[in-house]
Amino acid sequence: MKQNNDKTKQGEKMSQSMLGKKIKAAILVEQKKPLAVAKIELPKKLDYGQVLMKIHYSGICGAQINEIEGVKGPDKFLPHLLGHEGGGVVEEIGPGVTIVKPGDHVVLHWRKGDGVQSATPKYQWENKIVNAGWVTTFNEYAVVSENRVTPIHKDYELKIAPLYGCAMTTAFGVIHNDAGLKTGDSIAIFGSGGVGVAISLMASLAGANPIIAVDINDFKLKQAHHYGATHTINSKKEDPAKKILELVPGGVDVAVDTTGIKEVRELAYELTNAEGTTVLVGVPKKGEKMCIDSFPLHFTKRITGSHGGDTNPNHDIPRLIRLEKTGRFDLKGMITHTYPLDKINEAIDMVRTGDTIRCIIKMV
Repeated sequence: MKQNNDKTKQGEKMSQSMLGKKIKAAILVEQKKPLAVAKIELPKKLDYGQVLMKIHYSGICGAQINEIEGVKGPDKFLPHLLGHEGGGVVEEIGPGVTIVKPGDHVVLHWRKGDGVQSATPKYQWENKIVNAGWVTTFNEYAVVSENRVTPIHKDYELKIAPLYGCAMTTAFGVIHNDAGLKTGDSIAIFGSGGVGVAISLMASLAGANPIIAVDINDFKLKQAHHYGATHTINSKKEDPAKKILELVPGGVDVAVDTTGIKEVRELAYELTNAEGTTVLVGVPKKGEKMCIDSFPLHFTKRITGSHGGDTNPNHDIPRLIRLEKTGRFDLKGMITHTYPLDKINEAIDMVRTGDTIRCIIKMV
């Protein structure tokens, strides 16, 4: 009898809500400064359309680096939480939530999916309010909007899940929605970080040829080649324009910039042929303008900005995971480093300067 009572108490303890409890998080307190890793207090209740998530793994995307560096200008929401790609398990759901239920394994993503877009949560830290968006993943637990989570099978590895929160879905959308790439089209991809390598993979799956990856880092170029690039160019060692025009006289059908660097964006446009499409994925510094010859745009040449590839995560993530399970690709090689939350600033420095494709933060 005592044993049964002990089990009952243990079950009650395990089912206790984390709402209102303190959890560890990485906080952006000041731009151009390291994140503060500290204990913050979760909201005491869930609003309509909100989901309480236990985060197991988070990726680090260039978007977070941009937020820290203030690429878009002064940040009026400081202090706030960061992270927009993760893998985790649903703890609790608020009123109106129908997409997920407690116990579900999910991908957390920044693109809006199906379901309710809730109010954004606020956390408490040393008598200060800590702001957050519809999804954050640099925290052990997070209150997120229903339309920022997509359920996945429980046998799928949660460590891989963050790749579908941004890089893989963005790449899928860039190829199919933004570029409208067709089998046999040529493509040049400038920048071979997480998104750039994923675009090489998606271009390969779509039957592009040649697939040309351009970067200044040989490690990243090697990864791009592993994931589908037929040719790689280190632009520190050779002239990318000359090399690309040797491979594809007249220019490529599709050119994609993932760097946001003015000169690279302009080069991508110049190397797009007269009937091709330039897709700008990387976010430039606020106020920095491109200089291009717009005359070809009056005919069949096209240039477009990308907002996450215009994907719907709830539709596209399950499709891509099903394809992955057939053996068409293996994403484990994209995760090159894993760090605990306490060392997130080291991980961010690695993303900035190191030989890495995707750094993962392990929460549990």
